[in-house]
Amino acid sequence: MKQFPDAPARLSGDGSMSWPPISVIMPVLNEEKYLRDAVRQILEQDYPGEIEVVLAIGPSQDRTDEVAKAIAAEDPRVKVVPNPTGRTPNALNAAIGASVNEIVARVDGHAMLPSDYLKIAVATLRETGADNVGGIMAAEGHTPFEQAVARAMTSKIGVGNARFHTGGTAGPADTVYLGVFRRSALERVGGYDEAFLRAQDWEMNHRIRSTGGQVWFQPRMRVSYRPRPSLKALARQYYHYGRWRHVVARTHRGTINLRYLAPPVAVVAMALGLVVSPFFWPAILIPGAYLAAILAGSVLTGRGLPAGALVRLPLVYATMHVSWGYGYLTSPKDLGRGGATRL
Repeated sequence: MKQFPDAPARLSGDGSMSWPPISVIMPVLNEEKYLRDAVRQILEQDYPGEIEVVLAIGPSQDRTDEVAKAIAAEDPRVKVVPNPTGRTPNALNAAIGASVNEIVARVDGHAMLPSDYLKIAVATLRETGADNVGGIMAAEGHTPFEQAVARAMTSKIGVGNARFHTGGTAGPADTVYLGVFRRSALERVGGYDEAFLRAQDWEMNHRIRSTGGQVWFQPRMRVSYRPRPSLKALARQYYHYGRWRHVVARTHRGTINLRYLAPPVAVVAMALGLVVSPFFWPAILIPGAYLAAILAGSVLTGRGLPAGALVRLPLVYATMHVSWGYGYLTSPKDLGRGGATRL
């Protein structure tokens, strides 16, 4: 097992700061259109140390593989490894295995990193002694629907108190967006659990923390994120979030809390209210109260939104809550183990 240096940035003999080399790992699938720009953005980071990029390429339906090989042929800092399964955790483990540096940064194909992202990450690792540091998943929409989703994804009404969504002060956290890791931590926990087709970040950060490591939220590491473009895509995204968060809860007992239980409880309560209301009319007050709360919350959190986005905000909140809750309630017991291949 490789040993990670005590400090990711050290003083050289002349007293100047020495910045360690970083391996940036990227799971890639069907990214022909964006891959070249994504890699360029990484290689042009304002980071004083060396950077290598490892692309784990899945079985894409476009020219992604051809583009990736061309980039690697043009720049020796870029390496390509196959990911025949096409699954994210497998891609991440393959890229980690092919990387060589003691700091490993996960980046997704569509992530838009600020130019000082890696520099802030390494400085934070040095200052805190954490095993993983990460920042904010800053949702930014362009269409009215995307703007509504972006507002919901950065609101406590939409996603609870998760700081990597809503922001907040720097400090220890359960999980963070993406992540810049010490290799020693990745080796200690055995990398990503490939049974987790979703929620693999949360699950591995839990293992890092449970083995004595620390995960650190750094709000200065702000990564732009493009929300899902349609109601159907949003519902599917949050349905799978709910399903796989239940897998995490079953695998790691004691990791669930009221924030995660609120959506499934709300779904059950509203369903019961609708079923019972023909026989006992006051039961309709349960879904009615939820609707009123969502409308009021949309008014409070939707300030400054264009009218087209504001009118869509209640529907976005309801879709996120109900889809997550329904996914949690219907999560198969063998999902993540015997049923790992099922999304």
